Amino acid sequence: MSNHSQDSEASNSPAGGVQSVDRAISVLEILAQRGEAGVSEVAAEIDVHKSTAFRLLGALEARGLVEQAGDRGKYRLGFGIVRLAGAVTGRIDITQQGRPVCERLAEEIGETVNIAVLQEHYAVNLCQVRGPGAVAAHNWVGQLTPLHATSSGKILLAHLPAEERAALLAEAGLKKATAHTLTSRTKLEKNLAEARERGYAWTLEELEIGLHAMAAPIRGREGTVIAALSASGPSYRFTEERLHELAPVLLKGAEEISHRMGYMG
Repeated sequence: MSNHSQDSEASNSPAGGVQSVDRAISVLEILAQRGEAGVSEVAAEIDVHKSTAFRLLGALEARGLVEQAGDRGKYRLGFGIVRLAGAVTGRIDITQQGRPVCERLAEEIGETVNIAVLQEHYAVNLCQVRGPGAVAAHNWVGQLTPLHATSSGKILLAHLPAEERAALLAEAGLKKATAHTLTSRTKLEKNLAEARERGYAWTLEELEIGLHAMAAPIRGREGTVIAALSASGPSYRFTEERLHELAPVLLKGAEEISHRMGYMG
């Protein structure tokens, strides 16, 4: 059996579908690295038959993710990539604009500072700066955390329209992470109303025993909440009292990032 027919059969099987996706991403990475490449180069690099490489490039070209560079049979990345990247650049900007503020706050508060955004029914952390006291702080970057059990999640939830919040919570469910997690909708709604009133949300061992956190909203140009700025630390040091005492520092930092993001309020 030739390589070609093996390739055709593989890409028709479910596993082959995933393999095709994997190969297509490899093609994009090769073009990103080299600037441009021909079908033979691509085929050799990902170790497939030339006709498979041609099919992959054709499929990517049809979606505008790659384009032919002139008439030399070379391919390069297309502008479709920019369209996709545009969907995350806002988030990237938050980390760029927010990092210096996070660094200063980590020093001032002495605890770990994070920026998180809403992704489906999770809060995902984009940026983290450890405080001077953090010995072996957990790295939260890229982690999806439950909305109802984290301070970032609570502040993101608190500023959503009620219907959207209800739908998200119904989808996610209020799972119990510790004995302190708020698993009742009524209690959570009361807690979120208080967070809106005070301007910040907090969690006391609701995600992990021994971990306290608070979060404030970061607003975008239009004034909508686009991210959460949080500070978290061990409960023995970052006590409930200390947390509330330091809240104005966090709020000021969130305000500064909001202004950097174009918020005029």
